Amino acid sequence: MVFDMKRNKIFKNISQDKLLGHKQCIAFHEAGHAAAIYLNNKARNLPPTFFQILLKDLNSMSEESIMVYQVDCIARVKGGRSIKSLPYSTDTLAHDHHHTMGALIKDHIVAFEVDIINLLIGPLAEAKYIARTDDELFNHKLVDLEALRNYGGSSDLEMAYEYLQCFSACKQQQNKKLDELFDVAFDFINDRANWAAITKLANYILDSNKNIIDCEEVVLLLEQKSIA
Repeated sequence: MVFDMKRNKIFKNISQDKLLGHKQCIAFHEAGHAAAIYLNNKARNLPPTFFQILLKDLNSMSEESIMVYQVDCIARVKGGRSIKSLPYSTDTLAHDHHHTMGALIKDHIVAFEVDIINLLIGPLAEAKYIARTDDELFNHKLVDLEALRNYGGSSDLEMAYEYLQCFSACKQQQNKKLDELFDVAFDFINDRANWAAITKLANYILDSNKNIIDCEEVVLLLEQKSIA
């Protein structure tokens, strides 16, 4: 009887540890995406976009559902896209040299690229968090584009490819552009100030235990100066 009680306690602790681990991964994934939306738009002088971080209560979900871990089923950033729809090809726009449309085209392409970068930063943030927790290296050789699927990034990549189909009909050009934007996303993650912002937001997500976090909360949090 005593042995069974100890065994059950061990199993319970393992389950709780796994649950906490999943919560932390999810928090960093969504914090990466949300922080990128705010910081990248601000850095590139793009207008702010409304978004919300939506989170399900993991404590009310079955352990099996959590272990399957499809991040979109548990948490996601709603909104936050500068390009609300993809009605035409930026490849066509990029070759349109009409002077009156030049600035508009440039702004559209910047917004287009930023949306893709922000999508990639979510799973990259999760990947970096796991690497640091496991005391492992985090670089391009160990985490490439396809590896993002292992960090809840399948839907992010699918959305990125939808964007790229409007960028060019040429698969080679699509892949080249995606590689280029992936490098930018990697640089964002490896920037010390950006990673500090992501970590701050991830901890807020975990500590607040809210199901909905509005963009106003995110902005206020990220704009707060740390007190030494």
